[in-house]
Amino acid sequence: MTNSEAIRDRANASFKRKELQAREGAKAMADYEAAARVVEKNTARLKALRLAREEQDRQVAAKKPGRSREAD
Repeated sequence: MTNSEAIRDRANASFKRKELQAREGAKAMADYEAAARVVEKNTARLKALRLAREEQDRQVAAKKPGRSREAD
């Protein structure tokens, strides 16, 4: 193998390694973003459930006769 062939082989190996790193990086970023979307969706769902429960509690408290809120 001549010197120029060795240099070309190292350059090709370096290029392939960098290309692989770029693909893996893009896949990792896509996985990260997908996980973030799942967390965001779950947070929104839980917030909606909490707000609905709080509203239901307010309605029940408003219908109960007895102590007023000012007495608390």
